[in-house]
Amino acid sequence: MSTGMYEGAIQDLIDALGRLPGIGPKSAQRIAFHILQSEPEVAVALVESIRTVKERVKFCTECGNVSEEEQCRICRDPRRDRTSICVVEESKDVIAIERTREFRGTYHVLGGAISPIDGIGPDQLRIRELMVRLADNTVTEIILATDPNLEGEATATYLARALAPLGMKVSRLASGLPVGGDLEYADEVTLGRAFEGRRTI
Repeated sequence: MSTGMYEGAIQDLIDALGRLPGIGPKSAQRIAFHILQSEPEVAVALVESIRTVKERVKFCTECGNVSEEEQCRICRDPRRDRTSICVVEESKDVIAIERTREFRGTYHVLGGAISPIDGIGPDQLRIRELMVRLADNTVTEIILATDPNLEGEATATYLARALAPLGMKVSRLASGLPVGGDLEYADEVTLGRAFEGRRTI
């Protein structure tokens, strides 16, 4: 039952938009009225693009990145260095790191970070899949590029402990990234410096 100011379909749309991450009640209302006042084809195009994404886009069977094929573009690229894996929380972090042009290895997308308050533990993340990828001893370096916030640090610490017995080089992105920040919003220079200055943990 909606507690909003409007009735029927418009309030349902405001409520639905308000459930999206980063969209508060005012933004939801503004977007809903924009859709209402725009030409019908604008709304149809939005609906179609959402439907197409749900139908076509899946997750790479190897690294978990978004892809329209079984394997993502990076995992399919024979020029990538298979001895190095950069572990990130989300697909958007892959894009951020790719923009720096500092890293030529492959990625592993966890699908989030350890966050007990949100009920996300190691089992909810793609950690088991990472361990499977390491089984053939091709990989010699793991770079932990989780976000420099509480959840990201907890995830990096957990992974560092889990990876320690395997005897490979494990490093964490260096400072230069603001603590409490988000990789997505880091500029290329800052992110590039963080890559160059990564340290073994």
